[in-house]
Amino acid sequence: MVDPDRVLVPTLGRPREDEALAYALETFPDADVTLLAVVTPLDAPLSEGGVLERSEERTARARASATDLLESVADPTATERIRVETADGRPGTVIPQYASTEGVDHVVMYGHGTDTSGFVRRILGRGIAATVVERTDEPVTVLE
Repeated sequence: MVDPDRVLVPTLGRPREDEALAYALETFPDADVTLLAVVTPLDAPLSEGGVLERSEERTARARASATDLLESVADPTATERIRVETADGRPGTVIPQYASTEGVDHVVMYGHGTDTSGFVRRILGRGIAATVVERTDEPVTVLE
């Protein structure tokens, strides 16, 4: 496998996403990395829940959270090859769409939901990572 030029690391504001970013930076030291803050719709089952917040406030909060994640993980010399973007929508749709339209070569993400009980997975549906793997043409590394 050839090392990718463009790597996508989606973030939903969930625990352990710092591991996905650290992995991407270490494994692909020459790649440009996009940290994509996905803002889940309020009516989605996995929404972060800001019911009274306006869309702009939720997007600004997601971008700030992703920027904080970047600053906590990345070496200051590496930040020149990392950009933070935001996208609104359901993660299982937005992430594959972004990867295909933005020329991403590889996706690295934490396996959201893999540590939940089978009961929770049945209620919420299958994990986001499984959906992304199925819908993305580019290689996807899922960390657990």
